[in-house]
Amino acid sequence: METESEPYVRLASLRQLHQVMADMNTARSLADTLQTVADGAVNALGYEIACVNLVRPDGDLVVAALSGNSAAEALITGRAGSRDSWDRRLAMGERWGDLVFIPHTEGWVLDDDDVPQWYTDGPAPRFEDEWHPADRLFAPMYTPGLQGGSSGELLGVISVDRPRNGRRPGAWGREALQMYAFQAAIAISNARLRANMQRALVRLEREQQALRASEESFRQAFEYAPSGMAIAEMGGDQHGRILRSNDALCRLLGRPASAMRRYSFSDLVHPEDIGTLLRTSAEGGRAELRLGRRDGSYVWVSLRNSVVADAADGPRFLLTHVEDIEERKRRELQLAHRASHDSLTGLPNSAELRSRLSGRLCRRPAHTSAVESLDAAYGHPSFGVAPGHGFDFASGTEAFDAFDHHVHIVAPEDGRDDGAKGLAVLFCDLDGFKSINDRFGHNAGDAVLIEVARRLSRGVRDGDTVARLGGDEFVILADGLGRADAQDLAVRLRNEIIQPIRAEGRAVRVGASFGIGWAHCGMTADEVLKSADERMYVEKRSRPKQHRRAG
Repeated sequence: METESEPYVRLASLRQLHQVMADMNTARSLADTLQTVADGAVNALGYEIACVNLVRPDGDLVVAALSGNSAAEALITGRAGSRDSWDRRLAMGERWGDLVFIPHTEGWVLDDDDVPQWYTDGPAPRFEDEWHPADRLFAPMYTPGLQGGSSGELLGVISVDRPRNGRRPGAWGREALQMYAFQAAIAISNARLRANMQRALVRLEREQQALRASEESFRQAFEYAPSGMAIAEMGGDQHGRILRSNDALCRLLGRPASAMRRYSFSDLVHPEDIGTLLRTSAEGGRAELRLGRRDGSYVWVSLRNSVVADAADGPRFLLTHVEDIEERKRRELQLAHRASHDSLTGLPNSAELRSRLSGRLCRRPAHTSAVESLDAAYGHPSFGVAPGHGFDFASGTEAFDAFDHHVHIVAPEDGRDDGAKGLAVLFCDLDGFKSINDRFGHNAGDAVLIEVARRLSRGVRDGDTVARLGGDEFVILADGLGRADAQDLAVRLRNEIIQPIRAEGRAVRVGASFGIGWAHCGMTADEVLKSADERMYVEKRSRPKQHRRAG
């Protein structure tokens, strides 16, 4: 083709060019495509050497294929030139359409840059359009998509050296090289796409195999896990509905798998534990609560949640691990009961009494009108203070108590019975108990204490607290009583206590002295108990000794 005069081109040369382009698009791999591009520039376009420089992911250009000179191929194939050096080359010289021609008069400045290069030797030009050994001709390849390709992203550069006819390409030769570079860019892009698709298919197949193996492993781990497992929906109208449960969970709850699919955990949880369930977060959330069995009983379990998500749709399912902790919970409750209750009578002990009393009181002294007005100001929405805040008068700073929407405990006023209700604290001390211990022994005394505890518990309302403070002292917490109500309660309890008690085969009697104190916010538990104790001693001293017990 290079020996023919333009525009006279033999049909055989066009067929050869067409075959090269067909070979570029049918090569088996990207490497074969690149080598076909280089070979075609030599065999079909008639250049002595052709080199394909391909843009790497880091932006530099690597010599990916070379044709026409085995020595040059061995020397520079695989070597890279920086993108800055290539950008400088493509910005120099003469523009032949998309081609860049750098004549030897300008190209000498590029001899020492980092772009791999090879030139054939030859004599100096004898006429104007003769090829000089230092001439350079580049055909940039751009990503296809737009006509001419020059406005696309640089894909690589075909560099050629010395046409076989020894002359600089004419209009037809330039057009042929430019179109060849355009078609080469399409072929290289397609080859890259095929290579990426092949890698993706291989990766997909491996991932599918791994997924199938993982699914089988998960299925076996799920089905045969020794503890309960469940999968529930996330989001939508059916959020929380159990989709699947393993055999261990079905056995634990006594429900078949088909029945479990009709429920969510909120349907099965004990009513008192629904708040705990709702506060449990989806990701990594843990909770200890009770789940209902088919027979109506409840079992203590530990729930641990994990979110199952996919890359496209995000969180989809909730995997819940259910562990039976009934035995541990029973031991914990027993230990907690022992720590908070008297071992003899079974009543709350002194520590539990103080805990319950402190739990009703906050540090705000709500019994003074000045404080009430200050609290009202601080509770106003314009101050941004939530209910449950207080003010520390000693330090002049805001104080916080542990109650949300706390209703202050206020004692009824002395000397008035205006219907005001409060938290009554009845301090009970047995009269004549020491003599029973001394005369009949401690077993008899223990029997008396047990029976007194039973009578006190029977004589109060549900929700009231009867506690053994220690020895023969008992305390009753009764909320919502007026002064007359509290006095009536003390009389009724005293009348119950003075009835004969069977102890060690004999009937004995003890009396009881009651002191009535009132709890209000701003007091400590010890202050409340001390107040009731002092009133009890006042009441004990006010009665003649012979009337302190019934006999």
